[in-house]
Amino acid sequence: MQKKRSIFLYPLSLLYGLVTDTRNFLYNARIIKSVEFGIPVICVGNITAGGTGKTPHTEYLIDLLRKKFNVAVLSRGYKRRTSGFRLADITSTINDIGDEPWQISRKFPDITVAVDGNRVRGAKKILEIKPETGVIIMDDGYQHRRLIPGFSILLTEYSRPMTRDHLLPYGNLRESIHNTNRADIIIITKSPENISPMQKRILAKEIRKAPYQGLYFTSIKYQNPVPVFNDLKNDHNEFDLAKNKDCGIVLVTGIANPDPLLEFLKTRFGEVEHLRFEDHHSFTSADIEKINLTLKKLKNASGFVFTTEKDAVRLRGFTNIAEPLRSLFYYIPVGVNFLNNDKEEFDNLIVNYVRKNKRNNRVSERKRHP
Repeated sequence: MQKKRSIFLYPLSLLYGLVTDTRNFLYNARIIKSVEFGIPVICVGNITAGGTGKTPHTEYLIDLLRKKFNVAVLSRGYKRRTSGFRLADITSTINDIGDEPWQISRKFPDITVAVDGNRVRGAKKILEIKPETGVIIMDDGYQHRRLIPGFSILLTEYSRPMTRDHLLPYGNLRESIHNTNRADIIIITKSPENISPMQKRILAKEIRKAPYQGLYFTSIKYQNPVPVFNDLKNDHNEFDLAKNKDCGIVLVTGIANPDPLLEFLKTRFGEVEHLRFEDHHSFTSADIEKINLTLKKLKNASGFVFTTEKDAVRLRGFTNIAEPLRSLFYYIPVGVNFLNNDKEEFDNLIVNYVRKNKRNNRVSERKRHP
């Protein structure tokens, strides 16, 4: 969804651009020191505020690497109610570490998940506590210049590429478009499955990638709905898409860009009502009541509540939702699919980077060339 723009915000965008460009210049000129770790560090990020698909791409990397290496994920833990460094464990809550790190820690219990707004401190702590760590995936870390990643993946969305946007607050860009030069790979996410070679060439030309940068296209892979509440996850409660295709759906989202999911559901179900909340929304009892009322107003008497995997994490906090409403909540897991048979090439590129950059347990401060 495109941001509504006010021309009065444009001067502020110019000022914001001056500040961010000055900051990047100081790092590029090596006036401000950056820290490099003697371990592979992969950064997954964007220069667009929200909605590019960082979490599913981070989870893709985790799944790719965790059977070969000891993987750690470092996030800032957006909207958590704690500060400083936190290592996720079985007792961690969303308030402790944030919804996305909590989701990752529960989905991949065999890896290390930590949060810290100071990425350098966070990486040091991870290596102190988990010295066997073989690779750190830095989630949403493209603007964190203090920590030098060995490999940077930059995401931009097909329907709203970064080249057609403007700097905050007039637009959604966190920094100027020329700073894409720090990326090793650019991924155009949420691309249509049937994208034509011509469309690919047009976007590739528009992105203006450097010769050293790889360019990949991924699409969203929606999976079968799963009950939101863990005690209802069994064979009896598996959602039958064919059987329920005529049912009504209430879609509940608190993510930056729910439009692709909404359009997907409209092609599968005859009636879809959308309750849209702000990104990382903390649901309330009033919200649950609103969901229930919307469900009752569906034309089809047989209806379900669908949500995202990220929102399901926050909705599980409502343990007092009564039946039959409780059993009607499902979330849609999301994966990524590399188009044009590029999956093998991408996978090999990532695995080879990690293998070739052996850990030496050394933390060194140096200044990196832009």
